Amino acid sequence: MTLQLDHGDYADLPRPAGAPGYRDADGGSKAARWRDAVDGRQPYPRVVIDRSITITVSDGTRLRATLVRPANILGQPAKTAFPTVLNVNPYNRAVIDGIDHALHAPAIGQSVKLASSSMKFESGPLGGVSRLARTFGTGLWDVFGINRNLVRSGYTQVIVDVRGTGSSQGRWEILSPREQQDSFEVIDWISKQEWCDGNVGMTGWSYSAINSLQAAGLRPPALKAVFAVEGSEDVVRDIYLTGGMPSAFIPIWMGLVNGLKWLPNPATGVADVLRGDTYRWLRDRVKSPATEIPSLLWGFLTARDTRIFDDPYFDERDPSIENITCPTFTVGAWHDLFGRSATRIYEKLQLEPGRKQMLVADGYHLDPGCDHGSAHQPPRLDVLERAWFDRWLKASDNGVDDYGPVTMEQQNGDWSCGDSFPRAEAQVRRLFLTPEYTGTADHARHDGSLHDSAAPRRRSLRVSPDMRGFASRDLSQVTAGLAIMLGDAYSSDSRFQEEGALSFTSEAVTLPTQISGQMNVRLNVSTTAHEGIWAVTVNDVAPDGTSRVLTNGALTASNRALDPSRSTYTRDGVLIDAVHYLTSARRLPVPPDEPVRIDIDMVPTDAILQPGHRLRVDVYAASLPRYLTIVPDLIKARRRRQQLVLDPDKPSYLTFQTDGDLGADPVPVVSTRRRR
Repeated sequence: MTLQLDHGDYADLPRPAGAPGYRDADGGSKAARWRDAVDGRQPYPRVVIDRSITITVSDGTRLRATLVRPANILGQPAKTAFPTVLNVNPYNRAVIDGIDHALHAPAIGQSVKLASSSMKFESGPLGGVSRLARTFGTGLWDVFGINRNLVRSGYTQVIVDVRGTGSSQGRWEILSPREQQDSFEVIDWISKQEWCDGNVGMTGWSYSAINSLQAAGLRPPALKAVFAVEGSEDVVRDIYLTGGMPSAFIPIWMGLVNGLKWLPNPATGVADVLRGDTYRWLRDRVKSPATEIPSLLWGFLTARDTRIFDDPYFDERDPSIENITCPTFTVGAWHDLFGRSATRIYEKLQLEPGRKQMLVADGYHLDPGCDHGSAHQPPRLDVLERAWFDRWLKASDNGVDDYGPVTMEQQNGDWSCGDSFPRAEAQVRRLFLTPEYTGTADHARHDGSLHDSAAPRRRSLRVSPDMRGFASRDLSQVTAGLAIMLGDAYSSDSRFQEEGALSFTSEAVTLPTQISGQMNVRLNVSTTAHEGIWAVTVNDVAPDGTSRVLTNGALTASNRALDPSRSTYTRDGVLIDAVHYLTSARRLPVPPDEPVRIDIDMVPTDAILQPGHRLRVDVYAASLPRYLTIVPDLIKARRRRQQLVLDPDKPSYLTFQTDGDLGADPVPVVSTRRRR
């Protein structure tokens, strides 16, 4: 595909620096009309909320739901049938009610939104606090929970507790086929209600975004559109077992959801007791008091639970993105927990651009949309959601299908809209890791170079694990962004973490240089033990020495076997996006003191190096707590000494995509394909 040139509403808008041929992401006058539709007077002055809805699915399980309907000034529900927006959520409707009350309480709600929008700090601990706080004024929490403004504009909304969570009965099965069937049946039930006109959309953030994508893959007839914020298409590689290593996020998250499922909904407490629902709810909670936590712990300690590896358990939970036929808008972030997913979802969707849209920010899991709504920024998330549903559920010719379709915030750059990811001007290039001193990373364990040719002679560089990952962007990513409140070392300057790294840095660029798309780091490594644990970051290094992580990846050496059917190569067979099997059966032996070659798949990204900046590859022997090592592997690797072996016959190198040269020669054929 080629890039779209400015036209129409966008003709008079300045283009972002470093993004030739891309439109401004604020959407021009069309987006101004979308915003006015959300912020202006709505057809219905009030909403009426019924929190006592019960939906009985085919296996007899009673799911509990909240129904939000437009109402007149007296609070009487409108008798008209409207399109319905569904959110299926495991975080307990009582929590969602609390957020709704806080954001819409007289005086308090408006004060919260005004205070959050006024927080403009950009660095230090207050910079992190500011990013998280601004989400309360940019529509994220309306997408997550009750969206009163959307309902007042002429929609109904249904929010359902996932089975086994909140006040729904049954056992929580974490995105299981049965849970997906629940979504299918709930959509069918909604479409037949008198308050629904037969058109259903699904929305959500995180878990409910995954649930929306799963349901869309089942193609329920009434589902006409999806708006998914930070969902996942491969939960194993995104978060469960990145590179074969469990994430510290998973047990924390499981503990949160398992704790919340024991919280009864006070809004329906008395009625639930009288109907016997409280008894059935309590019976099911006692049967599964801490869903999956014992098996997760057993697998981590012994590797004897198959779910500590890639397994059919996960295959049946991944959304079938290729099967989705309804228009789908996906929102992601380069440092999201599911950093790979937004771009891969967009790639896998078999829809024409416009019916599929992708928006990716330079952010984390807990701050999507925090900078939206101002000049040259995308519209607020609630504005985009409303425009998307107006277009596909109400057939409004509002032009949202002409937005994007690929809207990205370049790291260290600006927002822009274009037609493709990676950027069309990016070519596949390669830089080799060599031992030559650069003088830019004296703080690291080794200061080496990124060069256009391999190391001239063999040299081994030793690296050992340390605890510096606890003060790094890795920690911010694994805590969903919470750690950015601790300071710049957790978001924008990795020099403290680099004290434990082998660093390799390029020459400074003289022109703005874009990095866009997938990348792969091939390393020739050895260890004195029977397992090696490797983590890599690719950084932008400023003239003052500040080193900012652009992307990351990790791999245990025993999981180095590639799945060629899912990896991405150039037409000449050059690997640019590695997908590993991560199954127990495909693990390979790690011979002590014998080098093996590993490919570390990095999270796809879009960034720009400004003049005077450099590209850097940092190689670590693990990064705690971003990547945990299961106990059997830890035993195999105990007291290990790991080495990066720079060998001219088996070189280590970075394969990436750029519109500059960075001293690198282009890989001969630049078009790519993902093998099927």
